[in-house]
Amino acid sequence: MNLTRMLTTRLTRFWLWSLLALLVIGLLFTFVGYWRIVSQQQQQQLNVIQQQLLQHYRDGQLTQADNWLPPLLALTDITEVRIWQGTQLRQQFSRAHASNGQRSMRLLLDEQADIWAELRLRSPWQHYFPSSGDWWLLLTTLLLLLLLLRLGYLWYSQQLQGMETVADRCRLILKGRYPQARNLSSVSHPRFINRALSKLLDELADARKERARFDNFIRSNTFLDHETHIGNRLFLDNRLNALSNAQGMMAHGVLLLLEFEELEQLSGEGQMGDYLNLNVAHISRLLHSQANSVFARRSYNQLAIVVTQISLAEAEQLAAKLIKLCTSLLPRELQNRSNSCHLGGAYFKLGDNQQQLLEEAEMALRAAQIQGVSTWFMYDKGAVDAEFARGSVRWRSFLELALEQRRFVVFAQPVFDTEGKLHHQEIFTRAKEPNGTLVRATLFLPMAAKCGLLPKIERQTIEKVVYELLPKANAEAIFSVNLSEDTLMNNDFMRWLRTLLLEHRDLAPRLIFEVDEAVASRCQQELQPKLRLIRKMGARLCVDHVGLQVVSSQYITEGSFALLKLHRSLIKQIHLRAENQLFIRSLLGGLHQTDVEVIAEGVEQFEEWQTLRVLGVSAAQGPWFADPEPAAVS
Repeated sequence: MNLTRMLTTRLTRFWLWSLLALLVIGLLFTFVGYWRIVSQQQQQQLNVIQQQLLQHYRDGQLTQADNWLPPLLALTDITEVRIWQGTQLRQQFSRAHASNGQRSMRLLLDEQADIWAELRLRSPWQHYFPSSGDWWLLLTTLLLLLLLLRLGYLWYSQQLQGMETVADRCRLILKGRYPQARNLSSVSHPRFINRALSKLLDELADARKERARFDNFIRSNTFLDHETHIGNRLFLDNRLNALSNAQGMMAHGVLLLLEFEELEQLSGEGQMGDYLNLNVAHISRLLHSQANSVFARRSYNQLAIVVTQISLAEAEQLAAKLIKLCTSLLPRELQNRSNSCHLGGAYFKLGDNQQQLLEEAEMALRAAQIQGVSTWFMYDKGAVDAEFARGSVRWRSFLELALEQRRFVVFAQPVFDTEGKLHHQEIFTRAKEPNGTLVRATLFLPMAAKCGLLPKIERQTIEKVVYELLPKANAEAIFSVNLSEDTLMNNDFMRWLRTLLLEHRDLAPRLIFEVDEAVASRCQQELQPKLRLIRKMGARLCVDHVGLQVVSSQYITEGSFALLKLHRSLIKQIHLRAENQLFIRSLLGGLHQTDVEVIAEGVEQFEEWQTLRVLGVSAAQGPWFADPEPAAVS
């Protein structure tokens, strides 16, 4: 309560000095009035003595002054009267118990005979001496004054008690921490200010939620199928574009096309929609274990599934499970239930053409339909990457040996702002074979997740950044490191990270930790303590792959993320995609009053970067700027 104490002290001092000023002014006027009254009384007494002395001198009765002068002196402040003739003292009259006077006055009686009288008067200040009762009265007055000051101080403290809370709430509002400011309410004075702030913060929170709902509405109407609530054809195209570049596909995987026949026989009201939704629900649960899967509706009776980082054998098992599942869900109303569901798949590898992939999947689907029964067919060119064909045991051995020998190499990709200045560098990891060959992260990370080695790999990556890159780089160099869900949920890793950041608090502000949007939106409650710990240590948080999933953007402000990276599926050909531009405009509009920086990933063309700058994106990274290179000290 520093502010309350400070204001109370200042007001109390002002009040005290005001009272003291009034007291001094009152005492001054009292002193002047007392002096004037006593002076007037003494002057009147002198006039009476002078008249009596002149009258008795003319009557020749001055020698008989012993009879009338002492009683008269007892009624005045005159302590002594001396009659002089020249320098000769002729008569002297004194009060019996009078003290020595403080001043004397000369009164001329006869100028020719040089007879004059000397009068001695006591000082007006000796006219009054305080008694013991007066001292007690003065002491009582001082005590009452002190008591009044204390009561006034307490009253001011009570009246200003809420000012500290108001100041704290205003400070939180200026920092953009609106939920904390809303929770810090006060029922003390000033009540109207607190009520006004609470009302405005409530309205702001409602507006932000409404903005998030509107943003989610735009996402849903742009990328979701209204009937099945999964991705639409535009959503599928964006994801396929994100998985490819000018050189072709960037990862291994499979594209599956699932088509239902004779759905027009389901003539009941909403029966076809119910059947599709039933299949979508079961397929979604089946794909839940596939972290890199994409599920969309390509046409009214065709569903598309894309799964990356999957082997050919696993893709064939998945296709068989899908056909078996969909066949078991066929309604009895269909006449030809044995030939109502077909699946065609195309397995792709690194560098395959995207358009050719779609054609191969459609060819496989037609091949399955020719069979005359509900079945599946896989279009396989025998293109299985040798690196990806490792068994799980061999992958675990390779990764554990790489961890032990610290054979993980860090690559850095620069991120540039709109002025062309280096914003930060994102760190990527590659594993080195014993023969020196580098294994891409897209290959070993899914296997590391299955083996539970992600926390160890990401810990080794952070150690390389903190111990090798940051100390030797220039003072403005900033690096970002990706953290997976498994790593964030690992308590041992979080304890290690807290110790590391505490030991290197000077380097913590130069670190950015990136979290996937799917994880940040799905695990908000579980992640809050982890993210709060990272923020308190001084590092910043970034949410990655924004736009890959259709989720509400409310988690961005609730998680206090400082940066936001748009997924490459939104960026590719954005100058030709009005719906993607609408999504980014909506997202930036919702973050207008925050300090969140929006960064684009995967920029490949100048037109894309130019469009992003017009939309208001803060920075970007991608092949158009620079590809990831081995991290070097600058």
